[in-house]
Amino acid sequence: MLSLSSTPPSSLFSSFLSFPLNSHSPKSSNFKIFKLPICSGGKKMATLVTNSTSFGFKNLIETFTVNVQKAEGRELNVPLIAPFTIATSRLEKVENVAIRIELSNGCVGWGEAPVLPFVTAEDQPLALKKAAEACEFLKRSPGMTLCSVLGEVGGILGGHEFASVRAGVEMALIDAVANSIGTPLWRLFGGVSNTITTDITIPIVSSSEAAQLASKYRKQGFKTLKLKVGKNLNGDIEVLQAIRTAHPDCLFILDANEGYTSIEAIQVLQTLHEMKVTPILFEQPVHRDDWEGLGHVTRIAKEKYGVSVAADESCRGLADVKKIVKGNLADVVNIKLAKVGVIGALEIIELARASGLDLMIGGMVETRLAMGFAGHLAAGLGCFKFIDLDTPLLLSEDPVHEGYEVSGPVYKFTNARGSGGFLHWNNIECETAKQVSEKRKKVSSIFIHMLMFLHRAEAQFQTISNMRRATVKRLKDLKEF
Repeated sequence: MLSLSSTPPSSLFSSFLSFPLNSHSPKSSNFKIFKLPICSGGKKMATLVTNSTSFGFKNLIETFTVNVQKAEGRELNVPLIAPFTIATSRLEKVENVAIRIELSNGCVGWGEAPVLPFVTAEDQPLALKKAAEACEFLKRSPGMTLCSVLGEVGGILGGHEFASVRAGVEMALIDAVANSIGTPLWRLFGGVSNTITTDITIPIVSSSEAAQLASKYRKQGFKTLKLKVGKNLNGDIEVLQAIRTAHPDCLFILDANEGYTSIEAIQVLQTLHEMKVTPILFEQPVHRDDWEGLGHVTRIAKEKYGVSVAADESCRGLADVKKIVKGNLADVVNIKLAKVGVIGALEIIELARASGLDLMIGGMVETRLAMGFAGHLAAGLGCFKFIDLDTPLLLSEDPVHEGYEVSGPVYKFTNARGSGGFLHWNNIECETAKQVSEKRKKVSSIFIHMLMFLHRAEAQFQTISNMRRATVKRLKDLKEF
């Protein structure tokens, strides 16, 4: 077990601990100490330093003592309505990892580690393995403040390599604590609002399919469409024209997912300008390591076409944001919890706001577990200019119970505590067992077919051998004759 001496000092968290969660942040003179109600099955009362209107995340993580009783990660496999194609990858189904953490007071928190090939560093087997390591540590650890626990988790699941799993564990811990104090996450993160409005994504498809999707989303009330581009320049223009016809009043976000060169990116903007179409945002036009190209596209897009450029894949940590700020390389940074974790996101948000960058929040292909947490964060902070939390709408099934209410593009968080969403854990286990059983049946079927093939091949070989012997004998008889 990691010793507590290895916990990063609180100074490492000073940037987000001092983050102004909202304009009503209490002064220290308003703090009161009082006992909070326990969750069902709990044995102890939690004592926190807080005020009468908002606990505040920065106060909570330093004062709440976390004792983990149970912690586990399991496969979370969900089919998509249709394959999800972007410039760098194609996803046939969601194969994420769900994380459940139960505290000694009986309160449960939920998290999700999304897996998106070529975007997240983890695949599902690796994510399950690392989640198991973190969960084992949490179960063995003595009680410590939430700040210390998050620091230890950051040490076990450090950097971009394990950012998605780190995010899932952080979500579950924070959700469990929010449930413990009876506060919804959106209020914990600042309480600016309990609703958000998202865009919706059209993946790389044919122009006719894109037009059908645009017409469908128009009827559902979506005002902003995010279009995946970057695979074929001419095809992208055709799709844009088709969408414009089907949904003439929509606002556009272009997302190239690193697919263009800087020359191609500017060419797209010029073509759209000639079509009298101005995107509200151009996301990650070039490869994530092409910093010069990103800065060049950002300058031309802003000066010539009035279009803002967002860094997504180029923004994988605080160091990247510092580079973007120093070089004026983008107008917007896209925060995704699976890229940087919850704590990393709060650090980036503070730096971006102080530096004058606009903020976008997005996600991988996730269920309402991860999207719900990100939505609470966005609603509570109220500082995101662009909200792209739509991927649960692309799934053919919804395994999450309760959680936020959906009305077209509007998500409303009406739950009384935590994130509000949860999974039927035994159903997930049964589903996993069922999937294993189905895989075994497939393997058995393949093995049986192989045996049958070998048997037929052996019989055919024997027939050919007998025919050969008969032919040789006949030739011998003819020769003697």
